[in-house]
Amino acid sequence: MLCLLMAWTGAGAYQLEKFTLESCYRDIFPGTEREITVSIPEGYDGTTPACVYVGLDGILCDAPAVIDSLIAAGLMPMTVGVYIQPGVITGKDGEVIRYNRSNEFDTPSPTLATFIETCVLPRVEEITTAGGVPLRLSHDGNDRMIFGLSSGGIAAFTAAWHRPDLFSRVFSGVGTFVAMRGGNDLQAMVRKSEPRPIRVFLQDGTNDVWNALFGHWYEGNRMLASALDFAGYEARYDWSDCYHGVKRANEIFANVMTWMWSGWPQRPATGTTANNLLDTMLVEGNRWQRIDVATQPQWQHEATYPDGSLVARNFKGSNDVWQFIINDEGLEDHGQPFYHLHSYDNSQLTVAAMAFDGSGNLWVVTNAGIQICDQNGRVRGILMLPAGLNADDVKVITIGNDEVLLHCSRGVAYRRTLHVTAPTPGKRPASQGQG
Repeated sequence: MLCLLMAWTGAGAYQLEKFTLESCYRDIFPGTEREITVSIPEGYDGTTPACVYVGLDGILCDAPAVIDSLIAAGLMPMTVGVYIQPGVITGKDGEVIRYNRSNEFDTPSPTLATFIETCVLPRVEEITTAGGVPLRLSHDGNDRMIFGLSSGGIAAFTAAWHRPDLFSRVFSGVGTFVAMRGGNDLQAMVRKSEPRPIRVFLQDGTNDVWNALFGHWYEGNRMLASALDFAGYEARYDWSDCYHGVKRANEIFANVMTWMWSGWPQRPATGTTANNLLDTMLVEGNRWQRIDVATQPQWQHEATYPDGSLVARNFKGSNDVWQFIINDEGLEDHGQPFYHLHSYDNSQLTVAAMAFDGSGNLWVVTNAGIQICDQNGRVRGILMLPAGLNADDVKVITIGNDEVLLHCSRGVAYRRTLHVTAPTPGKRPASQGQG
């Protein structure tokens, strides 16, 4: 249910509207209610869709006024601000019985991004300005950015990380990239994944240890920054002696926003990763291409090594893929949970098709990406799935020479050119050693 709380009010050169979002048809964060504030800058006339700024935890850093002034100075495009408070669940007496902020913000999954996309922004687009102009928002991720502090900082980064098609620009201040709900693992995912087309700004300080039980905030931010540099991201950082709070973000906010939108509408650059597996595999500018096929594949739930010496298989309820040796009698022996897959927020992975390449690497299609494991069972690279494709739609993955095919149901497949080698039946790949 949507409940309008306030009519339009003037606030300097921009206008604000507030409403309460009480539920979502997608049943994301069920039972919660939250306040949403929308700022529309002076000069918005509805002739073209506006860019979007999403601010978590509501209005911070005087964002509506700063955005309005930067637009007037020609340093930002026409941008509508959407300020989202975390959800709460209240009892009959109005008392809060569940604060949902940590669950929504600290969880490094795509759920919050989906909530913003399917629940918040469609409601914002129902707004009409005081002058009777319908509010039109751009649906291009290049025209959208997201900002947050503390738990909102990791939430902002995670939203852009999972959905660069939704947000291509992200500012994270004093972010909680620590061991609350798996945020400490994000730096590893950045190192192992193909680079996303996002521009990132991180801010933190040496005195930022809000709760040492979960880890060191500043160390977490510096580790993520190191990973972003390793993976070739267009990123900038502000390191100071600040404590945990909004003070430093306030001081630099206008400069960060200016950099964040510099060069627009040029898209953020996708850099070159130093990941030695992905660097040799990726073909610059090449992405998944959908093709139509006549075959209806059967689910490829296991993979056999090129020379037939072992089998890899996933069991329901496990995030590991087991490996079995094929003995002299042709039977499976010495089974172990061998290939350790990554998941976000400690969740149960969807594990779909798998196959070996000519180097003996195991490719496993999961909802956390296509995870490429070396011969010793360690994930060394992660490729993004084609946009909009669910992992369990992929029935077969085929590794060819300089080509990977994902065979899906309903006569659909996806092809991507990559520097890979097809397995040769009966031939054992060269050993990678024990690593």
